[in-house]
Amino acid sequence: MDPRGAEGAGPGTGPGPAQARPLFGGCWSCRLLSGAGLLLAALWAYQGPRSLMKKGIPPSLGAIAQICFAAGLGAWGIVILADPVGRRRPEP
Repeated sequence: MDPRGAEGAGPGTGPGPAQARPLFGGCWSCRLLSGAGLLLAALWAYQGPRSLMKKGIPPSLGAIAQICFAAGLGAWGIVILADPVGRRRPEP
């Protein structure tokens, strides 16, 4: 039996690959709003443990995890704002 399934179609007989759309459809205002929102959420999540460390309290494991989570939110916001996938040009 053919491992590709019941179709058994050779290369070039099926539909072509679908065009990759950006996650937010290229809408600049949507990307700006969601990316800025994620950056602000990262800043808010980072302020809690940072204020404790400014007081001289050593960070706990939970505070370190919260800082890492805030860094992940910030990176996600930057990726949405930069939109690296939407800048790719399809091959001719």
